[in-house]
Amino acid sequence: MKDLKQFNIQFVGLKEGNHFFEYKIDNTFFEAFNFDEFESSSIKVTLDFVKKSTLFELKFSAEGYVEVPCDITSELFHQEIQSDLPLVVKFGPEFNDDNEEILILPHEAYELNVAQFIYEMIVLAIPNKRVHPKVLDGTMESEALKKLKELEIKEENTAGEIDPRWDKLKNLITEKKT
Repeated sequence: MKDLKQFNIQFVGLKEGNHFFEYKIDNTFFEAFNFDEFESSSIKVTLDFVKKSTLFELKFSAEGYVEVPCDITSELFHQEIQSDLPLVVKFGPEFNDDNEEILILPHEAYELNVAQFIYEMIVLAIPNKRVHPKVLDGTMESEALKKLKELEIKEENTAGEIDPRWDKLKNLITEKKT
């Protein structure tokens, strides 16, 4: 985590009011967290830091992309990222980050490292299922898609006939109600 010193904000020397910070995030940032799911990344993170007399209001915004493999075809593509994260920082007797919207720092603290918040905001902005945009619009040509089409289950009963066993089961339900 020593590579993340640029994310330290020494708030003791800051005047009350708005302060603006900007960070360029790439894979070296994620390597510091031992996170290697992205082939490449380019994300611009802005932080609007409002210092008040008793607390800080932080608003993180991220915009850019991460290159990830498609879950269906394994083709790499740029997954667009756009995310916001609000955070309130207060002071108390000891450090407490149990609440995801409020961070409590000890009274003697003089700086805040925002790298963990940036990391979580970006990672949580990635959808669980990553599907290449060309798969969604139907223009993707790949061996994996051809094989999936080939193995697709086809409807056997196309004449519109209902299996008589289902009728017997439906009768059981109606018989119990009477």
